[in-house]
Amino acid sequence: MRQRHVLCFVAMIIGAYSMIGGNALGQNSEPAIGIFEGREDVGTVLHAGWVNYDSAKRTYTISGSGENMWSTNDAFQFAWKKMSGDVTLTADVSFLTTSGNEHKKAALMLRQSLDADSVYADVALHASGLTSLQFRDEKGAITREVQSNISGPKRLRIAKRGDYVYMSLSNDGEPKVAGGWLRIPLSGSFYVGLGVCSHDKDAVEKAVFSNVELTQPAAASGQPSLYSTLETVVVDSADRRVVYLAPGRFEAPNWTRDGSAFLFNRDGHVERLAVHGDKPVVIDTGFANRCNNDHGISPDATQLAISDNSQGDRNSMVYVVPIAGGTPRRITQKSPSYWHGWSPDGKTLAFVGQRDGDFDIYAISAAGGEETRLTTAKGLDDGPEYSPDGKYIYFNSERTGHMQIWRMKPDGSEQEQVFFDEQNNWFPHISPDGQWMVFLTYGADVTGHPENKDVMLRLMSLADKKISVLAKLFGGQGTINVPSWSPDSKQLAFVSYMLVPEAK
Repeated sequence: MRQRHVLCFVAMIIGAYSMIGGNALGQNSEPAIGIFEGREDVGTVLHAGWVNYDSAKRTYTISGSGENMWSTNDAFQFAWKKMSGDVTLTADVSFLTTSGNEHKKAALMLRQSLDADSVYADVALHASGLTSLQFRDEKGAITREVQSNISGPKRLRIAKRGDYVYMSLSNDGEPKVAGGWLRIPLSGSFYVGLGVCSHDKDAVEKAVFSNVELTQPAAASGQPSLYSTLETVVVDSADRRVVYLAPGRFEAPNWTRDGSAFLFNRDGHVERLAVHGDKPVVIDTGFANRCNNDHGISPDATQLAISDNSQGDRNSMVYVVPIAGGTPRRITQKSPSYWHGWSPDGKTLAFVGQRDGDFDIYAISAAGGEETRLTTAKGLDDGPEYSPDGKYIYFNSERTGHMQIWRMKPDGSEQEQVFFDEQNNWFPHISPDGQWMVFLTYGADVTGHPENKDVMLRLMSLADKKISVLAKLFGGQGTINVPSWSPDSKQLAFVSYMLVPEAK
């Protein structure tokens, strides 16, 4: 009798263990977990997770514990398959209950290793509906995220193409591109799979993944599809959020003085998008229908400076129009001229002009008149912007051999380099409270400010000149050419880009 009880108990243990994709010897049972090879708890968890695969319904119910999938270490249950090359993982995702922490997560993940501090990227659905592309691009680094503007999507997708990953989401039907295009260094073979984290070390939460598809696309042919994404980034946390995404190219966001909208240029026009809106409207700029990415709002928020190529010799000239639109009033008489800054008192514009083959910085009355040359050094000077107190004009200059950030008095005197490094730094923008400077950084090997490059937005504290990385992204030209701080100095707007290969 005792032997029968022992045998029955052993059979129960083996049967239960087969439901979670393993056995007492630590071997993985592939049929028990569908398309995935294994499963385990990553990081430190107080309660073991498990995976239940229903072959009839082709669903994965995953239970996971763990304090979080964030910061420098993760803790969650992971069903995985080792792969290499390009991959696409898609699934319908839902939680079994609405209870528990609102930030419990169900995720589609690519992960270099099963270490708690591994390089990874995932598309994570939170119980609150927040959906983000989370990533750690160096082992042991802080996790960052790009939050989607779609809440609580039904179907999620993470895709790896070459060195880049991106997310696609939908509430109904095939997922559509939703942001990302981040360089994540996944080398050789890596783990692809499904994860659940309770966001509460004392709890266990369940999520269901259905209609799961894991594919490796054929090599793409033809031109990739370009997408532009207007994003915001919070200075304190470096969290990014998608505001607006569209096929094609748009550029250079301004944040309006009252914080209610963004302005950007597309197809020769300037468009306005409400902060919580999804449909931009074109601002009437009259005959100026070839506006480029150098535009900005007057301190009193009544006027818009634009740079337009539609008239005369078709080189850029600076105009001013009413902020709501109207007939442009020409400011510069010579071309090419590109607006970049407005003095705090609204009386003077700073711009870049090419004269006799040299690009230098000039000032001119907002009413028009004669221009005043402020820089004469050999090499390109660009991106002039007044500090909020009006004491300086910040700009970038390659006079020392590569592009660096400089500043000078408004009359052009006392020109000095702000800091020194080996990167190429462009377009300094000073926060409205005067505490921060953000700028665009290219690698040391990049000439000019081209589009479609891996770049960084870096942040300097003007009080102590300490520099930190605010965001890494795919961009460059069009990302942050003009002032784009929020009025409260807490956030910044910018444009990132995606080059998604044609699906096969």
